[in-house]
Amino acid sequence: MAPFCEECRWNFLTGTATSYTPIAPPPQAQRPSAPPPGFPAAPPAPGPVAPQDPFGYHDSRPSQVNRPAEPLGAEPTHHQAPPRAAADDDWVLSPPSQAQPPQPQAPQGWTAYIGPDRDYFMAMMRRSGPEASGLNLPAYAPPKQLPLRGNQVSIGRRRHSTGEAPDIDLAVPPEDPGVSHQHAVLVQQPDGSWAVVDQNSTNGTTVNGGEEPIQPYVPVQLQDGDRVHVGAWTTITVRRG
Repeated sequence: MAPFCEECRWNFLTGTATSYTPIAPPPQAQRPSAPPPGFPAAPPAPGPVAPQDPFGYHDSRPSQVNRPAEPLGAEPTHHQAPPRAAADDDWVLSPPSQAQPPQPQAPQGWTAYIGPDRDYFMAMMRRSGPEASGLNLPAYAPPKQLPLRGNQVSIGRRRHSTGEAPDIDLAVPPEDPGVSHQHAVLVQQPDGSWAVVDQNSTNGTTVNGGEEPIQPYVPVQLQDGDRVHVGAWTTITVRRG
């Protein structure tokens, strides 16, 4: 008693084919019924099959397809060759560039500041005998400074007979009469610092207001700001930089 055929859609009431297609009701989940006794259970319906990966990403072995990304902006040229693959198909990466060791800095220069020193002059007068009573501290002396260069800098007074003059000549006005012609020497050390060596002078050499003169021909290391006293009133202050 169906009004039309379910296969060809022939309407038995009108005698013609119909184009009406009924809307199928939404599928309803049905609980699986247990099989009758004595019959095996039906196998589960196969689930959706994942599409096969054409590139073989499921394989853990590295390949040229999934090689590491190249840095941005790197465009290959005809001089560049692709990285060579090792025997086990591992990609060989170039090692990172090694950091350059720090370059040694040039040692800072030193400068000697030369001039009369009232405190040193008064100390010398107290230690000296009556022969020093005629000495007077110069009322004015222009400031002098000398960059320390080379291996050594000589301190003394010019010899008028030969014209030989030291690097720090204390015979120029105001002349210090207590300085020997070859009084002392400033000697540069391997680390760029300086030391003072007394040349067996007549009145000796003291450092930083010391009461006793330093030993002749024995280097005494100098620090930044140290004071070297020679003659009757002259102080030579060495400074770095």
